Amino acid sequence: MVASRRTETRLRECAFTGSEFAYEFHVRLPAAPVSQPPVSQPLPVTTMKTTRRRFLSTATAAGLASPVLAPAARGAGAARRGENAEVLAREAKLDAALAQPVLKKELFTSPVIIESVELLRGPGGFLCRVRSKDGAEGISVAHSGMDILYPLFLQLVRPFFLGKDARELDLILEKVFIYRFNFRYNGISLGLPLATLEFAVLDLLGRIARRPLGRLVGEIHHPEVPIYVATEWRERPLEESLELIKGAVAQYDAKALKIKVGYLMFMTTDMYATGPIGKTERMIPLIREAFGPDMALYADANGYYDVQEAIRVGRILEQYKFKYFEEPVMYDHFEDIKRVADALELPIANGEQDQSFVNFRWLLAHDGLEVVQPDNYYFGGFIRSIKVARMAAACGKEVIPHMSGGGLGYLYNIHLVSALPNAGAHHEFKGLRTHVPFVCPTSPLKVAGGRIKVPSGPGLGIEIDPGFIAKHQPVKA
Repeated sequence: MVASRRTETRLRECAFTGSEFAYEFHVRLPAAPVSQPPVSQPLPVTTMKTTRRRFLSTATAAGLASPVLAPAARGAGAARRGENAEVLAREAKLDAALAQPVLKKELFTSPVIIESVELLRGPGGFLCRVRSKDGAEGISVAHSGMDILYPLFLQLVRPFFLGKDARELDLILEKVFIYRFNFRYNGISLGLPLATLEFAVLDLLGRIARRPLGRLVGEIHHPEVPIYVATEWRERPLEESLELIKGAVAQYDAKALKIKVGYLMFMTTDMYATGPIGKTERMIPLIREAFGPDMALYADANGYYDVQEAIRVGRILEQYKFKYFEEPVMYDHFEDIKRVADALELPIANGEQDQSFVNFRWLLAHDGLEVVQPDNYYFGGFIRSIKVARMAAACGKEVIPHMSGGGLGYLYNIHLVSALPNAGAHHEFKGLRTHVPFVCPTSPLKVAGGRIKVPSGPGLGIEIDPGFIAKHQPVKA
């Protein structure tokens, strides 16, 4: 535990703009130390300077408890007595943020009954087509993982949506987890099918209301989204990786870059694969040298390190002025994430893999991260991700959503970012490649000046080639 981070007492105020995220934060660092989980050996202790991380880390807002999180939010009193008052206060504010409705139901004066839901398989993957009783239609492009998960879509998700009023989408997305004990399939296994169907419903609603996705849930705060180029190649030798990264950045007019650190060998069945050991320590300074002092740099370990190694690598990243450290330890090792965050001044990012609101709630309440990263697809869609962003805003944190690649992942991501007043400086981008032919009347969908203009047309703001859609056939259970 870093004593200097917890012993001073100050009072400050900050606020995010935007009515749907309008919270005032009264920030107080408690004189008493926050309770910490026991650790097997002491961590290196460093004195933290007054930084943006320390200022934002304890920001809170007023609110009520949410029934969605009743089991976790209202644990036995005896188990909670040892908790610091600041944590309990943050939990109340987080629950208040989570309880707020997202979809603007007032845009729709009459019911929008979902009459049919089709999962269509064709060249390159899956589409989802939704029709209302009044003949409105919406369509979405599924994540590539639907290849494995389509039975869950057909048997566990689609039946629950049929016959429902789409104006109740917030409630549908809550109760679908109860239907047939769907919460047992939490995470990507349920998130991808759920997001695919929700995207199609939102496209339908956007077409009815003549609004883009962002204006169905709030206002447009970012009509253009600044991007960072996300790179991979952790298993390649240093020199080869460096050239590949330079080539990826050169394709786009980008002002920011994310690299992989560590050696999580996800791409092989070899249990003994170790990757090019020592590469990370050599690459970090070379990346800064190659791209200069003005390039915003980010690093992602995908949970590779333990606490001690994460802190060691994090200090190298600090030395070379990286902006944040993503998933330094495994995503659901919450106490470990907090220990790393407390030891570093470098902001910690997490959330790509998180499976529930409770996961985000713990890390935010315990001040375990600065950058919150829900994935639109993995977490179950646009509305659920907006809720996480509001929780982050209640604690003064930035949101930089993780972006699933392929299909139209970048398009769904920039629509989400457009509606976030607490969006971070740059957002994930993996290129414009897609197997889906479409036209977009309101945006060239090109990177210019490090930014992409968000489509402003109704729904997703694009028209997929009808001939391409016609090549798809309904999938049967």
